[in-house]
Parts: sequence; structure tokens; C-alpha cells
Amino acid sequence: MTVTGSPYRDRMRRVLDHIEGHADGDCSVETLAGIAAFSPFHFHRQFGATTGLPVARYVHLVRMKRAAYRLAYRTDRITEIAFDAGYDAPDAFARAFRRCLGRSPSAFRKAPDREPWHAAFAPLDQARNQSMPPPFTVHDVTIQDRPAIPVAIMTHRGDLTTLPATIQRFIAWRKARGLKPKDHATFTIFHTDPRTTPPAEHRLDLCVATDRRIEPDDEGVVAGLIPGGRCAVLRVIGQSDDLEPAALFLYRDWLPDSGEELRDFPLHAQRVTFFPDVAEKDAVTDLFLPLR
Repeated sequence: MTVTGSPYRDRMRRVLDHIEGHADGDCSVETLAGIAAFSPFHFHRQFGATTGLPVARYVHLVRMKRAAYRLAYRTDRITEIAFDAGYDAPDAFARAFRRCLGRSPSAFRKAPDREPWHAAFAPLDQARNQSMPPPFTVHDVTIQDRPAIPVAIMTHRGDLTTLPATIQRFIAWRKARGLKPKDHATFTIFHTDPRTTPPAEHRLDLCVATDRRIEPDDEGVVAGLIPGGRCAVLRVIGQSDDLEPAALFLYRDWLPDSGEELRDFPLHAQRVTFFPDVAEKDAVTDLFLPLR
């Protein structure tokens, strides 16, 4: 059974938005059924038909994903993360986290591994994509003339399974220098295509906007420049860890009929708001395709 009518999708979208925005609050079946305007009995069936997951499983994965991001990229205490994930005791949270990710919270924080991490949350992402595909249209793309932006760059090379460790180093480096995201924009430059590039040859740059003098250091951070010029811009809301659908839309759907030509600089993104600082549905990423 598949739900295709837009009224039902709209009702389920409100439910998914509530779960993501209140992962540490009330996500009871009664509350979610009320948001969807179904009886609890019919809500169970409708939710499963729309997402392919039971309600409790979906809520659990949303909470675990937020916990994983906080463990990897924030310095929140594990006890605090456990309470926010709905557990009264850190031990209970640790057991649940190990079942989900295969490692204890403390071990995961020290060395997050992208492959099991993404595998654990693949059912959650599939459920969202199955029921709520990204609504990109040509009207979502704008053309902007962008100024040149001086940046500090930390490059990740090699298999993307080790990318979380590079992100951890990048966050620590900029934090030590007071380059806060609210004052210094965050960018990612994509030099290679994960679909066609051998894992060992992947390259992307993690960047923070700054006009400070950057001296090369032990972390490999160097000064760089995102050149100014015309760009096609697509705003992506939610799921900022998977920009492939948006990138494919720009290259495959928008560009051929646009009459535009590409400039010799890679696709890049500005991270406007970050998950887990905001609910995943509220994460905002602007994707830039440089044009002549």
C-alpha cells in the first residue's frame, strides 16, 4: 500500500517535522496521530504505509542520529545527550547506541566511522525519501553574482569513511581560533564526484571564511580563495549530509536547458545552519554551481 495523495503526504510531513523538531520531547503515538488527524489505530498503518517504518523505529532513529552528530561534532556531555535522547540513565543509552552503531558512545566520539554510521541511518533516510522526495524545480534556482571570499582550507583526501575525523579536526581548529560559524561562513568545495571517483582519490575542502593571515600548520590548514563570479544557487533545506540529489538536479535537470556554461571552479556549498544545532529539517545549505 502506497500513499500518493498530497493531502496525506502533507499530514505525514507535519508528523515528520514534529518528530525532528521535538526529538527530545513528546513523540507519543497519541500526539503524532493528533497531528496527522488520524486515530492512533489508523495512524500506525498510515505511517508505515507512507514511510516503510514503524513509528517507534522512526522516532528511535531520529533520536540516535541526533545523538551521533552531537557525539561526533559537539562537546556536549554524554549524560546530557542520553537524557535528550529519551533515556533516564547513561547506561541504557549506551546499550541502545551500541545496538544501533556497533560501538559505545565514548568510542564513537573518539573515532566516528562514516560507513557504519550511514548504514545505521539508511532506513531513516530511505523512509524520508520514499515519502517526501526533494521538491526541486527550475524555479528554485537563482543566478547570483558572488564576491570573492578569502578562506582557510582544510583538505580531506581519501576514503569518505574517514571524513568525520577530518570534520572533527576542522571544527577544533576553527574553535581554537575563535572563528565562530555565526561570524565566519562555512563552505565545502567538492573536487571529486563520489559516484565516479575511486575512494582513495576523493578530495573535498572544508573552508571557513576569514581574511586573517593563515600560516600553514600541523593540521595542514592553508589560505585560499573562493573566486567571485556568477553562480547558479539552489537552497537545500534538510538532510545536509546528502547533497547528491541537489547536485544531480543542477547538473542533469537544470543546466542542459538553462543556456548557461560552467566556469572552471568546482561545485561548492555554504552551510547556513547546522544539524544538530537545529532540527535536521531546518538545516539550510546553499549549493553553488559556478557559471561563466
